[in-house]
Amino acid sequence: MGSRLIVAALLAAGLVRPLAADEPLFAPKVLVITMFAGEAKPWLDEASFSRKIAVPGLTNAFPDVACSDDGLCMTTTGMGYANAASSIAAIVLSRKLDLAKTYFVVAGIAGVAPALGTLGSAHWARYAVDGGLQNEIDAREIPSAWSSGYLEIGAPAPGEKAEQHYGDQVYRLNEDLLQAAFRLTKDVELVDSDAAKAYRAKYRDRAATAPPQVSICDTISSDTWWFGARLADAMAASARLVTDGEANPCTTQQEDNATLTALKRGADAGLLDFNRIAILRTASDFDREPPGEGAAQALTAKTGGFLPSVANAHRVAARLAQAIVDDWATWSAGPPKAAVQ
Repeated sequence: MGSRLIVAALLAAGLVRPLAADEPLFAPKVLVITMFAGEAKPWLDEASFSRKIAVPGLTNAFPDVACSDDGLCMTTTGMGYANAASSIAAIVLSRKLDLAKTYFVVAGIAGVAPALGTLGSAHWARYAVDGGLQNEIDAREIPSAWSSGYLEIGAPAPGEKAEQHYGDQVYRLNEDLLQAAFRLTKDVELVDSDAAKAYRAKYRDRAATAPPQVSICDTISSDTWWFGARLADAMAASARLVTDGEANPCTTQQEDNATLTALKRGADAGLLDFNRIAILRTASDFDREPPGEGAAQALTAKTGGFLPSVANAHRVAARLAQAIVDDWATWSAGPPKAAVQ
């Protein structure tokens, strides 16, 4: 008897079940997105991830999605745009997970503007702006009338708007989810360190010298790890320009617009709900040098912010994630709105 006839006979007898290529294996309530091993470690140490779901297309270093029986999952994409977009697209399109009602929580570290945060501080984003979608002129060739060497693609000078055709330069996240995340986490006790306290004392901004706290402000994505007051000011000005002055940029990181673009493609395909995405970035370093130091010197400084930032990314994001899992009867219908006072 040929192999096909054997399989047909077994199917008819009910001894084997046909495999559906797109049959979901698991429906996460929350999928936490980390970018590298240091961000993933607190989740792996503290969560009860009883199952590993291998997904084709994930990186060799992080080949699966870890999940708990109650619906909390975590993945690690690898750093930078290419890794983030490829890994999230692989998860979304694999059909290994049913993501129709899943909440996605990015929990990673970042640089922070000292006027808006400090080492170890945690910031939920309303806007994610792609800082890489610009024209750039070398600083040695900037016209004297220009404020920087960065300008919108197609614009004649910095500070002037131009029509964008990329479709992923700006994302505004769901306001109800943003506010719910902040309400739930604003009083989380954050980790600090003596080294971070000593380094932040070099700055003059009130936010920079204060202990870490949770806030709402916006994030700028770029594969280029830029640093220094002049570049930071130029990037912040660009973020405000492309959002018509609405963005309040505070953190800088390498992945979020790429992650959001992959999720947006999934939402457009009807595989997930784009209103269920939250971005949390915690500060491991500042985006510019302290007074009296050069940018090159400060770029490689030991800030003491790394360990507090990875710990706080977990502490704050886990508070939101666990609230969703524990009260799924409420959250399954969508992010809850604030109660009317």
